[in-house]
Amino acid sequence: MPRLLDPARFGDLDLANRVVMAPMTRSRATVDGDATALMAEHYGARATAGLIVTEGIAPSEVGKGYCRTPVLDGPERVPGWRAVTDAVHAGGGRIVAQAMHVGRIAHAANKAPGTETVAPSAVRAAGAMYTDDEGMQPFDEPRELTTDEVAAVVGEYRRFAALAMDAGFDGVELHGTSGYLPAQFLSSTANRRTDRYGGSLQARIRFPVEVLEALVDEVGAGRVGLRICPGNPFNGLEDDPADDVEATFRAFLSAIRPLGLAYLHVIRRHERDPGVVLDNLAMARELHDGALIANDSFDAAEADAAIDAGGCDAVSFGRHFLATPDLVARIGDGRGPERFDPKTLYTPGPLGYTELG
Repeated sequence: MPRLLDPARFGDLDLANRVVMAPMTRSRATVDGDATALMAEHYGARATAGLIVTEGIAPSEVGKGYCRTPVLDGPERVPGWRAVTDAVHAGGGRIVAQAMHVGRIAHAANKAPGTETVAPSAVRAAGAMYTDDEGMQPFDEPRELTTDEVAAVVGEYRRFAALAMDAGFDGVELHGTSGYLPAQFLSSTANRRTDRYGGSLQARIRFPVEVLEALVDEVGAGRVGLRICPGNPFNGLEDDPADDVEATFRAFLSAIRPLGLAYLHVIRRHERDPGVVLDNLAMARELHDGALIANDSFDAAEADAAIDAGGCDAVSFGRHFLATPDLVARIGDGRGPERFDPKTLYTPGPLGYTELG
């Protein structure tokens, strides 16, 4: 059986090992959402990972929600990301761009002036987010997308995929969890529509299915991944108890199975988490024929054992990569990761990002 440091091929992606760098928002883009030289240095330093998944990148200004997070919506954004992919490729790594439309998890102070916040339905999420200018603010009340606008958002994801290829990325990953737009469409509480994108189970899954179809059509299934965490209540995504989360995701995964995605990136849920009754990894393994990347609080030994046992094909690490660019080498010689400073997770500048220790 394969082990954590063994090479792998996921779809069209050849990986030097099965250590994946998980997507992590770090808020180091410009205020306008452009990638920076600092970001190229950061990702390039971690190129020994078998695969890097970028921080979430919005496919449009409307899809941006957090301060200093990146956008990839036009050719003028490509050079900044080309510097990132060149740095990773120079180190022998592979990198995919994560498409993250936040939907209703947004505040106007973090967006370009006059930019709306939209969602499947006009339902404000409980909670608040940080803004540079106004401190903590409640999430915006979103405007419900029209049926035609939903189809237009699918087109934004397609454009994102094309631009990602122009920027030299090896593939794209759809962010389908954390209470963002695809997860909002899947949710029976966030999605109260009565058109073809809401109401019945098959209608609720239609939007993320169409997005994945567009990504596959644009770049090929072997370069498309999907990140999910069924049942994750983060960002106010509490489903109606009468609706079966497992049934929703079984229908969703069954619908996209024929696409032949390169991988599923699944955040496991622990028995200690409230309300956990579903084994996400087991369901994903059952309903997906490609590679399975597992995520959330693995150490190297547990990750190696999980891969060896066939429970997954790779493991993604987030916190371990924050202060430990040479994580793969440390796994190889048995050293542990460095401790990171949580105070520097989202602050601008190099401290805690490219200046470590």
